Amino acid sequence: MIISMKRHASRDEINEVIQRIEEFGYKIHAIEGEERVVIGAIGVGDTSACLESLEAMAQVEKAVRISAPYKFVSREFKPEDTVIRLGQGVEVGGDEFIVMAGPCSVESEKQILESAELAAKGGAKVLRGGAFKPRTSPYDFQGMEEEGLKLLAKAREQTGLAIVTEVMSDTDVALIAGYADVLQVGARNMQNFALLKSLGHCGKPILLKRGLSSTIKELLMSAEYIVAHGNPDVMLCERGIRTFETATRNTCDISAVPVLHELTHLPVILDPSHATGKRSLVPALSRAGVAIGAEGLIVEIHPNPSKAISDGAQSLDPALWYSMMKDLQPYIALWKEARTAHAASA
Repeated sequence: MIISMKRHASRDEINEVIQRIEEFGYKIHAIEGEERVVIGAIGVGDTSACLESLEAMAQVEKAVRISAPYKFVSREFKPEDTVIRLGQGVEVGGDEFIVMAGPCSVESEKQILESAELAAKGGAKVLRGGAFKPRTSPYDFQGMEEEGLKLLAKAREQTGLAIVTEVMSDTDVALIAGYADVLQVGARNMQNFALLKSLGHCGKPILLKRGLSSTIKELLMSAEYIVAHGNPDVMLCERGIRTFETATRNTCDISAVPVLHELTHLPVILDPSHATGKRSLVPALSRAGVAIGAEGLIVEIHPNPSKAISDGAQSLDPALWYSMMKDLQPYIALWKEARTAHAASA
């Protein structure tokens, strides 16, 4: 259920409504705006009786059912777009199109610092880099772990970029949250529910990637786990799904971006690198991501892709990276115009 309080309801009035909802056995999640408070109620109580009781309270403006199985992340619960502050002055979901860029893996101090300089010079606001790496083969490079996190922190200090890095286990959440500005959940862990619950308490924004064969509903239910456990700062990432096609690494579901915008208030990021697996295709898909309304991109770049330990084939070299970012500027300008027009009409 969604319960919208009347404008400028007092704290005592809000608490009275919360107490009434809890008497029916529901769990409470409140969003406090400048003028009014909206309360989400989740549970398996007598919904009809609860709604009838709430609608009779003078301080309640409206009480309605939420039809979607995901409650807190739905547009029904929060019609306006969520803006997420990542740190280092970076916001996703607002007036700026955000590009995240960096190598698949942190390989050495020299490599990550060079990558960070490339990212910053090209116009990225966030540095990506894996310190803990989920690999298909147990014999492949698994990441530098905490040493890699320290190098990412050093790169942030030198460039001013926020950093995003992957978390694979609930036991690593506290460690990684101590270094990173954003914690990324990879496709293989989208339904690692112990991890998702832990991320609800980590105090840092989350970049949640869609699973290899997951539906949009399943992606939103995974986001719901994080939000329901206390963390509202979740970005969704379309990174391609597994289909019968073999010409690309994955199949980018570009339609997922506007579909998600209809269903949820959370920002949507596109990952053209994993969606294609080929650096030659990344610029075109990046332009498509801007044009279709994603709030940002996450792109793999490397000072020397031919020597990359992982994902070299999809990593942009410096020349292609700079060229792509230059070519994106007219698209980003149109994106900003559309964003401003939409906000004015809302």
